[in-house]
Amino acid sequence: MITLYDAARCPYCARVRIVLAEKGLPYETVEIDLGARPAWLYDLNPVGKVPVLDEDGWILPESAVIAEYLDERYPEPALWPDDPGERAAGRLLVFRFDDFSKPYYALRRGEEGARGRFEEELAALDAILAGMPWLSGRAFGLADVAFLPWLLRARDLLGVELAPWPALAAWVERSCRRPSVAAEQELVAAL
Repeated sequence: MITLYDAARCPYCARVRIVLAEKGLPYETVEIDLGARPAWLYDLNPVGKVPVLDEDGWILPESAVIAEYLDERYPEPALWPDDPGERAAGRLLVFRFDDFSKPYYALRRGEEGARGRFEEELAALDAILAGMPWLSGRAFGLADVAFLPWLLRARDLLGVELAPWPALAAWVERSCRRPSVAAEQELVAAL
């Protein structure tokens, strides 16, 4: 049985929820209050962060690692393309995710100049998506999952308008047609 130590508002947890939904895997959720993390959470992850996946007593933290694990452990449907070049390009985006998330969190904190820095990151994603339908290549995959939770939150919670980046806006709209992402969109709307 899979148990996900989760926090509804956490976009890192959203990554794992989307992957679990894409794979059609049943799981139980243990909701963690991020404002009052229980001491026992540090037994599961020494840094006290969620998500943490527990599969029959085998514990794994870190959303990107969990996503890779689930894709390898449950290979259907595959969330990385067969093409090694597309797969490497997608993994590079995930590897460099901090370049995107740092301006996002600065915007969320209301730091001066953060909106401009975040918009530069949106423009960079738009340029990538102008040349291919998904961040993972020709099909939806883990690179898309890596970024979507933040785009949904930026749009729906921070009021970031995506229209200036048409390829990006179309990608988010296309992604939201997937049940896994639509469920996350509904969760974000309820936050």
